[in-house]
Amino acid sequence: MSIRNTTSKNFDVLQQRAAKIVALLKRAYPEAKVALEHRSHLELLIATILSAQCTDVRVNIVTKDLFKKYRSASDFANANLHELEQAIRSTGFYRMKAKNIMNCCKALVERHHGKVPDSMEELTQLAGVGRKTANVVLNNAFGIVEGVVVDTHVSRLSQRLGLTKQTTPEKIELDLMNIFPKKAWMYIDQLLIWHGRKTCIARKPKCTKCPVSALCPSAKEFS
Repeated sequence: MSIRNTTSKNFDVLQQRAAKIVALLKRAYPEAKVALEHRSHLELLIATILSAQCTDVRVNIVTKDLFKKYRSASDFANANLHELEQAIRSTGFYRMKAKNIMNCCKALVERHHGKVPDSMEELTQLAGVGRKTANVVLNNAFGIVEGVVVDTHVSRLSQRLGLTKQTTPEKIELDLMNIFPKKAWMYIDQLLIWHGRKTCIARKPKCTKCPVSALCPSAKEFS
């Protein structure tokens, strides 16, 4: 059932609890920001494509050398496929990622003068770019808020915190967009991601050290 189908009273209570959770997480992780290291919109886009099914730590290790060799969309578009595959191999799914990066950058060169576009519609037309990747780029490169980034951490924590009962990123995003005011869409994902990495880890969450355990319906389950 969608969050939107809950009663008005229950929804108000949920929004109030969500606001308290955000306030506590902001206090716990004041430094929360996107962990992918980048110096340009293009680097952020490439790094985000590489981050699928891969840790940000590993991506940052790979892109340190990658971005020295490939500095523009044209460089990626005209890369030797095998060489690019080997350069990103340790990020996993490297063959598909290499093809997507090359095709994405070819489109950037052909349609956008080598620049990363700043709209959801244009971004999601690029190879390897879904709504999650587009949201990351829009939020962090352009300061544009179209939605909420939903990765594995955000999915897991949204469910554990009782903010959604949905299981697909698209539906989870809709629930979060309904619960939180638009001004929070830009940073709620990073708060949940940092909390997921440091405290509410997948297999054994550290509920006794959790700043929001009193507001979490799953805390007793893991205590």
